[in-house]
Amino acid sequence: MSGNPAYAWMNGEIIPWEDAKVHVRTEGFMRGASVFEGIRAYASPDGRQLYVFKGAEHTDRLFHTSMKILRMQLTWTAEDLIHGMVQLLRANTFHADVHIRPQVYFGMGEDHGFDPARIEVGCVITAVERPAKPSLWNGIHVRVSSWRRIGDETMPPRVKAGANYLNSRYAMMEARLDGYDSAIFLNAHGKVAEGPGACVMIVRHGKVIAPPATAGVLESITKSTLVQLFRSELDVDVVEREIDRTELYVADEVFFCGTGYEVQPIVSVDRYTIGTGEPGSVVKRMQDLYFNIARGQNPKYSQWLRPVYPD
Repeated sequence: MSGNPAYAWMNGEIIPWEDAKVHVRTEGFMRGASVFEGIRAYASPDGRQLYVFKGAEHTDRLFHTSMKILRMQLTWTAEDLIHGMVQLLRANTFHADVHIRPQVYFGMGEDHGFDPARIEVGCVITAVERPAKPSLWNGIHVRVSSWRRIGDETMPPRVKAGANYLNSRYAMMEARLDGYDSAIFLNAHGKVAEGPGACVMIVRHGKVIAPPATAGVLESITKSTLVQLFRSELDVDVVEREIDRTELYVADEVFFCGTGYEVQPIVSVDRYTIGTGEPGSVVKRMQDLYFNIARGQNPKYSQWLRPVYPD
């Protein structure tokens, strides 16, 4: 599909894409007072079916973490949003991989308000086609950012808030201007946190290692999915602990994981070659397993998928 899709979902209705608008005086626009989720829908190999991947887990995080901490109350339920996603994907007749973004925002009303009697709360869902880039298979080059990751005592990363992603923008601008593809944050204690929109995992001595949830990271659904699959399907041990910056340089493999980045190999950090300089065997095995499940080819995990079209 070229250009924008035909429709968006806004406040309970499928509407033309061009009509999905908010006023410039909304708190969501002026102060970034919004929370969101990134969700993928994957096409089956024959392109006839589309599967929303872990939609229930994403909407649960939206309602029970991000919205709760920001004290947002919404008219629609989590299941309403999932139903809205399915209806939106059908309306746009998508048959290729799609990135879905449900976003809840504070609208017009009292400045810095959160009481529904004093401020509007709205929700919009958009979806756009997002095919895999060659870098997903070839790997990317990243740098450790000079910007530190926000922390729970300032802008809690477990809240997937629009305003938090200015932190990511600073890191990405720096990385791109310096000739890198992306960046890795350290937290306030100088330990590895995450990337600008993805968790970081490394492989050392046959084990997968990931920073803990207390390292200043999003409580990632993709990360928890990979941890489960590494242990149950690939028989690879996973350890959650702090990671030093220099441990990135000597790791056998380094990779990002997240809805946007999926399972993304990293082949160099700060111009230190990781492993052989090519995607390693552990991450490639996980990619094969992950996409096999996401495309509906593994009935064992069918409960993770919401089909879009009738069989």
